[in-house]
This record gives sequence, C-alpha cells and structure tokens, in this order.
Amino acid sequence: MSAPVRIGILFGGPSAEHEVSCASALGVARALAGGGYRTVAIGVTRGGGFRLMPDALLAELRDRPAGERAIDDQLVVTGPAVELRAGPRPGVVQVCAGNAPGAVHAELDVVFPVLHGPYGEDGVVQGLLESLNVPYVGCGILASAVGMNKVAMKRALRAEGIPVTPYVSFDAHTYRAVDDPEKLVTGLSRPLFVKPASMGSSIGISRVGEGDDLAAAVEEALRHDQLVMVEQGVAGRELECAVLGGWRPEASAVGEVQVTGGWFDYQQKYFGDADPMIVPAVLPDEVTARVRELSLRAFAAIGGWGLARVDFFYDETTGELYVNELNTMPGFTAHSMYPKVWAAVGVSYREVVDRLVELAGVRHAERSASTAGSVR
Repeated sequence: MSAPVRIGILFGGPSAEHEVSCASALGVARALAGGGYRTVAIGVTRGGGFRLMPDALLAELRDRPAGERAIDDQLVVTGPAVELRAGPRPGVVQVCAGNAPGAVHAELDVVFPVLHGPYGEDGVVQGLLESLNVPYVGCGILASAVGMNKVAMKRALRAEGIPVTPYVSFDAHTYRAVDDPEKLVTGLSRPLFVKPASMGSSIGISRVGEGDDLAAAVEEALRHDQLVMVEQGVAGRELECAVLGGWRPEASAVGEVQVTGGWFDYQQKYFGDADPMIVPAVLPDEVTARVRELSLRAFAAIGGWGLARVDFFYDETTGELYVNELNTMPGFTAHSMYPKVWAAVGVSYREVVDRLVELAGVRHAERSASTAGSVR
C-alpha cells in the first residue's frame, strides 16, 4: 500500500480576508478527509508567522457539523511557531520548529495555499513555495499577481479582446496632486465603483451614486492599497463561472448572484441569512455558452493554472457581457460559488480537490523537467 499524500493547508494570513481564508480552509480540510491524504494545517498569523495547528484540533473542527453560514465555520490560527524549509529531496517541504534534531514536525508533498487577498493570492506565497521546490495548488506567481491586481488584470483582458467595463486607475500620489477628484474620472458616468486594486471579498469597495462623495470612496480604497481603480457601474445581472484545469482547462455551469441593496458587498457575501446564489443561472443557451467561452479565454489571458472563478456582468437590455474580474483562489467553503457550479455539472467538491492536487503535481513535474533541461 502506498503512503498517503501529505498535504499542507496554508490558511489565515495578513490580509483583510483572514477570516474568509480560515473558513475556506475548513471546507478544503473536510473535502480532503478520507481521500487518502495526510492533512497538516498551517495557520499564517496576521503578522506573517506560521503556526502548526494540533492534529486533534484540526480533526475536531473538521468533523464538526457544518454551520448555516460559511463564515461561522473556521480553522483557527494556533499552535507552535514553525517555518517551512526545503526537504531532503526535490518536491518535499519540511515543517520545522528549529534546527535541533527531531525538530521536523512534518514533511509535505503538496501545499494547498487557501489564502485570499494580498500575501497569499498575489504571488507572494507562490514565490516562497517555488523557492522551496514543492508542488502547490493553484495559479503560479505571474497569474496570481495579475489576477490579484485589478488594473493589471483589466489590461491583460483588454489586450486579448475580452470585454471589460469602462474604468480608470490612479495612484495615491496622483490623487493627492489634484484639487478635484472628479477630474480623474472624466468620461465615466455614475454610479461608479471605487476599488483598491489589490483586495478581494469586496473589502474597501464603495458604490458612488449621484450626490455621493467620491473623495470619501477613494480614501476608503487607499486604506487598503496605493493604487485605485474606478469602474463605471453596469446595470445587469451578476454571473459567475468556474475554471478547472491546466493546459486544457474546462468551464463549469454558470451561476448567478442575486443582489439586494445595489451590490454584492462583504456583509451580503458572508453574513446574509439567505443564500444569494442561483445555480445554474436561468439564461439563454447562447449566453451560457458565451460566459463559459469568455471564462476560458480570461483564464488563458492571465496564464492561469489549476483554478479560477470568473465574474461577469450581463446587461440583458443590450445582450452585452463584461468580465468583471478573476479570482485565482476563490472562496472554498461548501457555501461558495466555486464548488456549487461544479456540483451542478456532476463534479463533487472532493473531485475538484482531487483534481487540483493532481494538477499541482503535473505542473511541478513539468517545471522540474524544464529546469533540468536548461541546466544541461
């Protein structure tokens, strides 16, 4: 009998999406349970330190009945301080408490970085894992960085002819240098959505309608990033599609988010009492097909690997579709859209996770082969 694959779940992190990551990580831990894996949970503190969660606590949280809201079910960043080091052979990373003999707590074959937002979804931790030469789930450094930065992402999409909403971007220095922020959004009509360039879960985003204070919205975005994007609002339906795969990825069913109160903010996403998601979305067949096609094109435009969720606006009056953004590590709770749209086409949460672990190994093997070839 072969030894179980040892998977390290990285969760938490310094970003404002810390709690969301902890909830997603519990969903992944539950999906991995009983699948022939040895699971090790490594929490990342808000200060960036690593903590090894005790196995007994991981098992207790994993086996607890799921709550009605994803945000109520979370792993906990706790346990002894550890660090990650390159293992004794390529493709293995060690979880260590120090330099003394016996300080190695665990060895990992694959790392699943269930980290949302800056420092986890933006290429930072991906760079660390590549330096350790260990397989890891999800997009690589470049795709993660482009997918996290909304401005870079829009530019990549536009370069490939993928429709996006009208927008402008500017940095903090440019904003401070103008006497009237309205000068920075010339050509856009309200409502506007003001966003920090690198943040997720709707954190730091403001809707600016007629008579609303644009400056206050920009200041809120600047609390989270020094680069701001302002998008023109689209009156339409919010659709989402999941992508899974490597060189030949596949697109899932299409889901819809039913929004109340103007837009899908953080409160509605994680603390609403009603499930806002409709899967599959009720759409004409040609619109569904177009969403799936654009999802795959958007994934390719950023150089994606493994997974992403692609979010759209659909203007029924004109028939236009706009790609709003890609999330390279979307929410991964049982309540999240990513597993739901795959379940709608017969792919279970467990199967999604199994496939992602397999894809991590495929990419690592190909990258190792390429590196060996360049050395020769």
